[in-house]
Amino acid sequence: MKKIVIALSVMALLTSCVSKKKYTDLEARNKETQDLLNTATVKLNSCLEEKAGLAARVDGLKEQNQTLISTSKDMTILTTKGAENIEKALESIKEKDLKISRMQDALTKKDSVTLALVTSLKSSVGISDPDIEINVEKGVVFISIADKLLFKTGSYDVTDKAKAVLAKVAKVVNDKPDFECMVEGHTDNVPYNGSGILLDNWDLSVKRSTSIIRVLTNQLGVKPEQLIAAGRSSYIPLVSNDTAENRARNRRTRIVVLPKIDQFYDMIEKEMKKQQK
Repeated sequence: MKKIVIALSVMALLTSCVSKKKYTDLEARNKETQDLLNTATVKLNSCLEEKAGLAARVDGLKEQNQTLISTSKDMTILTTKGAENIEKALESIKEKDLKISRMQDALTKKDSVTLALVTSLKSSVGISDPDIEINVEKGVVFISIADKLLFKTGSYDVTDKAKAVLAKVAKVVNDKPDFECMVEGHTDNVPYNGSGILLDNWDLSVKRSTSIIRVLTNQLGVKPEQLIAAGRSSYIPLVSNDTAENRARNRRTRIVVLPKIDQFYDMIEKEMKKQQK
């Protein structure tokens, strides 16, 4: 019996020793596992922190990207508008350049056109006399005749010599039946001293105009509806009335030819064609 008890005691002791060893091993493994878990937890926390930082950075980058997209759109709009404005400005400049070019061409041709028209009228009048001037101003033709070819001093009676000159003028007017002609009388500044119905240089200048008109209509076949009588007295002088010679220049009759614009340019075109032949 004692032997059995001893044997059981030995066996229990041995069993107790084995369990403690396993426990120690298990405890060691548990510690190792805990260490690994702690390490993993630290790494996990580090990764989570890094992830949070990256997420914040991504959000910042997304915001920056959106800002850049918006800015890019704005820049695109601005660039498009700027391009359109530049294009419009260039078109405007081209139009202005074209207008300037045309104006320059017109100015270049002005002298030759004026010369052509004056040559045409002088050819029609057939007179080369320093006391008869034909020129063009702003689309209007002026035929200026010194009074010494038309009247005696202080008189409004047309001389016989003047009728030959007026016959040439009548030819110009009759060749242009749609034109109007204004006959302007001009005097110097010497007061009118004659007797009769005339009171002053105003009356004298108008009376000389109507006298010429009567010759043109009654003797030279000009239509009365083409003519306009006008007197300017001494108030539109060519030169100062300080010498006898200058006063003689200011005493004149001016016939203003008023063509319609289309007829005016038609006359220019015909004369230019003549010059080119």
